[in-house]
Amino acid sequence: QVQLVESGGGLVQAGGSLRLSCAASGLRFSINAMGWYRQAPGKERELVATITSGGRTNYADSVKGRSTISRGNAKNTVDLQMNSLKPEDTAVYYCNAAVSTMYYWGKGTLVTVSS
Repeated sequence: QVQLVESGGGLVQAGGSLRLSCAASGLRFSINAMGWYRQAPGKERELVATITSGGRTNYADSVKGRSTISRGNAKNTVDLQMNSLKPEDTAVYYCNAAVSTMYYWGKGTLVTVSS
């Protein structure tokens, strides 16, 4: 059974920082890429950042310069360091993993940034 579990969400004041983590398990094949998406109330899910197995990263313009995605210390994990948080960063953040042509999603972790 494939499972992605996110952690690290919570309440933070504007200008603060959070570090989100995701751990994937139950995958038969190696992961091609992992990433973070988010969905704010009333909005569609959008890309935050991705990282390939080779370490290539991609960021949404809205978080570029304020966030860093990296492979975690443990196997099949990914972290998202978010700094200088803004109220508009408030959303449920979802971890995903790309394996071959398949995509897997976590259940999400809520990030709330107060003004």
